[in-house]
Formats: sequence, structure tokens, C-alpha cells
Amino acid sequence: MHRVKVGALSRIMPLSPGESQHLRVLRLRPGATLRVFDGQGAEADATLIRLDELGAMLELGQAVQNNRETPQPVTLAIALLKGDKLSDVVRAGTELGVTTFQLLQTRHADVPEIGEQKLVRLRRIAAEASKQSRRAVTPEVLAPVPLARLTLDGQGFLAHPGSSARLTETLDWQTPVTLVSGPEGGFSEAEVAALTASGFTAITLGPRILRAETAPLALLGAVAASGV
Repeated sequence: MHRVKVGALSRIMPLSPGESQHLRVLRLRPGATLRVFDGQGAEADATLIRLDELGAMLELGQAVQNNRETPQPVTLAIALLKGDKLSDVVRAGTELGVTTFQLLQTRHADVPEIGEQKLVRLRRIAAEASKQSRRAVTPEVLAPVPLARLTLDGQGFLAHPGSSARLTETLDWQTPVTLVSGPEGGFSEAEVAALTASGFTAITLGPRILRAETAPLALLGAVAASGV
């Protein structure tokens, strides 16, 4: 069943120009059944009632329960990376259940800042990946903030070489989860100290040194290994 994202679920729902064009490419006809989601967790069946050059219109059907989300929201706080590395992390992270991506400015970050156009592209990638992976939630991609402004709501874990604690031994799905992953050069000692002082637990990702774009996916893989 084809899935489309809508602004909000309502009895009659217009589609965006992009989604309407996609349905025209698929050569769908009025009466076709689709699956709609709002990116906030709501999902339902819908019937196509109009499709022409002016756009598309859907009629809301029965609600559908989507059980593809983690028991608690997962935030991935990741240092700015150069090139397409951030795009790769956002795409795979969305597939692995991230609810929010918080970009971080850190001492050893590959780049000091990203432009609005790159931020828009990352958000589009998250939307496409949530659609492809059949999630009902489209993750937020938040503009970069200094590491010192990162706040902890629930439990937090910091990937740091040399640590002995393992994520699967301490993860508790009673509260939201924040995972922190650093740049290619790693976090400075002062940054690690500040994070642990604010409640983050430093954990190991194994004996090998991972690249900056691999570490966050290893973190999320450990979350997936918890069975959610």
C-alpha cells in the first residue's frame, strides 16, 4: 500500500504538490486506497477522491496502530560532520528509530556550522527515510547548538573510548533516551567531564576505534539490540 505524508489527519485531506505528483507518476485513480501519516505518530487508511493537475484530495478512513516506534523518544545528539556524513547518519538513524536529531558544535567538530540549505536537506532526508521505513513519526532535525547547551531529559549515554559500561546493561525504557556521539577527533577531556557531570553515562562501543559516522549507528544498533 502506498504511503503519503499529510499535514494533519482530517476527514478531507489535500496533499502537497510533491505527494500529488508522486501519485500521478504512479497512475493512481480515484478510489485507490492509501496509507497516510502525519509525522507525529498518527496513521490511517485513506481513499483517493481526486487527482488532477491541480492536486490530490484524500478522504480519511480507519485509524491504524503503528508499533514501529521505541517505548520512549530517542534523541541522537551528534557533532557536526563534513560532506555527506551527516546525511548518511540522519537517513540510517531515522530507520533505526531516532525521534530527534540534535546537531552539536564541539571543540573538534569537522565544521563549525552548517547553512540553512543543508539543514533543510537533512530534514527532507529524515522525512523520506521515515516514509520508506514505514514509521508514523518523522524525526526533527534541530539546528546546531554548542555542546554546553545540550540538556538531559531522562537518561543519557555518551560514546567514549576507554569506557567499560555497556549500553544494554544500563538502558531503561522508563524515561526518554539521549545518545551523544562526537566528531572525528572525539570530545575533549573537558567536554567529557562536563557531559558526565550533567548526568550522561560514558559507555563503550567495543575495543575498536570507530569513525564519527559509524559510532552513532553503533549506538543505535545497541538500542535495537535491547529488543525494541
